[in-house]
Amino acid sequence: MTTTLFLGAIVILASIMIQKIASRLKVPMLLGFIGLGMIFGSEGLFSIPFDDFAFAEQICTVGLVVIMFYGGFGTSWKRAKKVAFPSALLASIGVVSTALLTALFCHYALHILWIESLLIGALLSSTDAASVFNILRSQNLALKNHTDSLLEIESGSNDPFAYMLVLICLTLSKQPFEIGSILLLLIQQIGVGFIVGVAIYIIARTFIKLWHFDIAGFNAVYVLAVGFLSYSIAMLLEGNGFLACYITGLMLGNSNLRAKKELVHFFDGLTTLMQMLIFFLLGLLSFPSQLWINLPLAGFVFLFLTLLARPISVFTILSCFKNYSFAQKTLISFAGLRGVASIVFAIMATLHETVFHYDLYHIVFGVVLFSIAIQGTLLPYVAKLLKMSDPEHTILQTFSDYSEQTDLRFIQVRLHKDSHWINRTLESFALPQNLIIALVIRNGRSFIPNKDTLLVKNDILILAGEAYEPSESSLEEETIGKRDPRLNKRLEELYGQIPSILCIKRKDDFFIPTKDTLLLENDTFVYYKAKK
Repeated sequence: MTTTLFLGAIVILASIMIQKIASRLKVPMLLGFIGLGMIFGSEGLFSIPFDDFAFAEQICTVGLVVIMFYGGFGTSWKRAKKVAFPSALLASIGVVSTALLTALFCHYALHILWIESLLIGALLSSTDAASVFNILRSQNLALKNHTDSLLEIESGSNDPFAYMLVLICLTLSKQPFEIGSILLLLIQQIGVGFIVGVAIYIIARTFIKLWHFDIAGFNAVYVLAVGFLSYSIAMLLEGNGFLACYITGLMLGNSNLRAKKELVHFFDGLTTLMQMLIFFLLGLLSFPSQLWINLPLAGFVFLFLTLLARPISVFTILSCFKNYSFAQKTLISFAGLRGVASIVFAIMATLHETVFHYDLYHIVFGVVLFSIAIQGTLLPYVAKLLKMSDPEHTILQTFSDYSEQTDLRFIQVRLHKDSHWINRTLESFALPQNLIIALVIRNGRSFIPNKDTLLVKNDILILAGEAYEPSESSLEEETIGKRDPRLNKRLEELYGQIPSILCIKRKDDFFIPTKDTLLLENDTFVYYKAKK
């Protein structure tokens, strides 16, 4: 036990050092985690014997559930809903078309049997959100035209569809093709997964509203348990557990949760640890001699997948939408990195009762290595070459990240024509000592103001101030619906029926209400609620 803990600590510390080195060299750190596992593996420097695929599958599945749940939890629906439909098509039809094209290539060009060709296509059909956004985040690279949001939704939601294709292929390896049973399997996987995901969210959200956790950290433990519960119930009902946990995470992450900042920090650390563990285990499980034998085959599959299968699927689907340029479609095609899900599914196939002629694990492992090494390294440069990087958004995103790591908060205020701040210099304001105007955005260009800066109409001010974290009380919000009895009533009329309101959000504007303010449909009001 002590030796295991010692080795575990050494591996984690080594992984942290690898992250630092990879960041400086501007190469994907996930390669380092895999390499570290291979060094410790059976044919590596430390020669630790490990070939327990069943144990590795269990550990990697747990890690994949955490990564997928947080993939949904961390997705901003406000930004992502603009690209939700094309993302959904890429995550479903795109996965199927990529798998079929890859299967055709494997069968006719590489002369692999049909069932194994279909299985290789299914295993490699999904893209890896962790790999893509690990690279974008480490390079502080934002993408234009909501491309990063599209990749986030597609990568986070296409693993369940790939999982279904793998199940279908494994089923076909045991019994003849029957369209009825295949359709039933698809309906059951999607239907049960979706219903369970939504149901667990509703139950979990109701519980959060009714109860307050008095001990710090219980929020994070509770949300993590909800993710595991969603996956396990869907799997017990023979549905798609990955789809269920993703949907639960997506809905929870976009609801009004207390201490969301702490939850983000918790899951950031946990998903990083899961990535370290999974890629280390996958490297530990591999045999370099077997990888070397299968590397040429993996190289051909990778080239076809990257240069033909993925681009054909992306260009065909996105051509149905007018607002996608050639450069954007090219970048989306290139950003289809393969990662942890493909290898975890390959372990499932290896453990299946069907005996396959080819070493599926090392073929998929080789493709993933090529993808992370080549696509992962070149992705930032391709984005800049295609002029798809967004420096302005990067600046604002940096502000957002900084506000999550410190006690500062940033808000933006637009100066309308009736604002008292127009045609005044910053020196003329009597702002509190702990509130500053950190940035001014004028006509799309941002600059740091000084005391002599004259403010004009339509300026956007980025204000920075000290964060406030409620202790014995908390901020809550409610939205006025069509049948709400408070609809179209003045606040004065609702005295005693409604808590003291701090502010109201109406469309995209926030304002502080008065007693004469009328509550309209879709108004969201924020109020202060003491703990019971």
